[in-house]
Amino acid sequence: MWKTGYASIVHEVNMNCINPVIRGFYPDPSICFANGFYYLVCSSFEYFPGLPLFKSEDLVHWKSCGHCLTRQSQLDLRGVEASGGLFAPTIRYNPKTKRFYVVVTNVSGNYGNFFVYTDNIESGSWSEPVRIARGGIDPSLLFDEDATYFLSNGTDDFGEEGISLCQIDIETGAVLSKAKCISHGCGGRYLEGPHLYHIGEWYYLMVAEGGTEYGHMECMLRSKDIWGPYQACPHNPILTNRNLGGYLHQASGHADLVESPEGQWFMVHLGFRQIDRWLPFHTLGRETYLEPVFWKDDWPLVASDGTARSHWQLSNINGKTKCVLCEEPQYPSFEWKLEKDCACYLRLPDFSAYKFTDNEVSLRADEQLGSVQTVSFVGMRQTEHKGTMTVCVDVSELKENEEAGISAYLTEKDHYVISVNKKENVCRVSARLVIDGMEIKGKSLELRGNKATLRIDCQNLFYNLLVKNDEGTFVSLQSAHSKFLSSEVACGFTGTVLALFCASTSTTVNSERGWATFSESVKD
Repeated sequence: MWKTGYASIVHEVNMNCINPVIRGFYPDPSICFANGFYYLVCSSFEYFPGLPLFKSEDLVHWKSCGHCLTRQSQLDLRGVEASGGLFAPTIRYNPKTKRFYVVVTNVSGNYGNFFVYTDNIESGSWSEPVRIARGGIDPSLLFDEDATYFLSNGTDDFGEEGISLCQIDIETGAVLSKAKCISHGCGGRYLEGPHLYHIGEWYYLMVAEGGTEYGHMECMLRSKDIWGPYQACPHNPILTNRNLGGYLHQASGHADLVESPEGQWFMVHLGFRQIDRWLPFHTLGRETYLEPVFWKDDWPLVASDGTARSHWQLSNINGKTKCVLCEEPQYPSFEWKLEKDCACYLRLPDFSAYKFTDNEVSLRADEQLGSVQTVSFVGMRQTEHKGTMTVCVDVSELKENEEAGISAYLTEKDHYVISVNKKENVCRVSARLVIDGMEIKGKSLELRGNKATLRIDCQNLFYNLLVKNDEGTFVSLQSAHSKFLSSEVACGFTGTVLALFCASTSTTVNSERGWATFSESVKD
């Protein structure tokens, strides 16, 4: 239902929000509301399972709700390089059919645009992909009366580039109309992330512009006809942090809108936290943020001033809901813990190479971390700048020319490693940095016995790779500036993952591969 006025709502809304609401590498959020819950999906690129899904009752506190693509028949990313794969999904609920849909682009190979659906989002089981014979990226859906519309950023059927719109059959994916360019955006570069909303008498087209870096912004247009012409909002961009120099939170954009049951509107969008206020590098990836949205003259007003802030509250003041900015929060440190429901793997894992128990994970050696094929790798997204990953690894079943260890991993060409290597029946603990494919070796020491306790100490400005010595003291084998695992240096669209791995150290994998067993170590 359309609401007019700056904040006319059905009930009082009080909320306390600290951004980002979903931390770590969870970019390009899309959201819908159904059956009393909000559901949100994010990009996953070369990681498996594909498209992480979250659930919330209040928009601030989110929990994992599985993934949309969990089977090889749905997603095979072998051979896909870093930041390939799945781009910018959209999640929508059709109240007439009571079905959830997620539409997405696989930019690698010839997959293109497709959607999956489920009638029971809690089951974790989604359909096989339904292909849509339309190009472009960042697809979205609009269910409008009895019609389904598909839009993306690309070229229409007449050769015009921009936001392209067509009608499709949601049962088969068949295109039912010519695709037409309905907008070239609002003048910014890198037009992307379109969404259409039918609110009252208006069709609203929301787009991202400026690129998903420091010039990122969100703009709004509207028309009374879905095919246009579209008029730009007079106070575009409706959201951007490009003017906030010396501010931790940057790159606000690529947004989606949702209305609460109380009639209050909200926006989810991506942003990132720099490693320091004055150091323009980010290592955690692009994260998910939340902002309140008000309306004036049938145009959206985002947050208090059209910028994304770290801490805000909604309060009912004199009968109107207002957004009040609060003190900057102190972000917590973390201790790494493997949570299987949230764990991520690279490309297409061979699950016969993984054994999980309550307290341990065993991995069978496979290809090296620099491979784009099958790697024995399981990790968790890094969610804060400060924290530790401490793991005990048992290499008694490791074979010759194999290694097992832990990594701060951004891409196959950019990662930091501390591991136990077996060569000529001698096990050594060593550290190395891989920066743009170039390996920089650190110190090493011989391992007495078959177990080693390894640690990655994460700080805003550096990563330190450590091992516990015979005296029970952690000693550093190598450290490096964190900026080399940032998108500003290494490029790409993902974020740092802290992972366990087991791999061959030679160009060929042993016919009979060894195993390593990992267990969490109590922090000293």
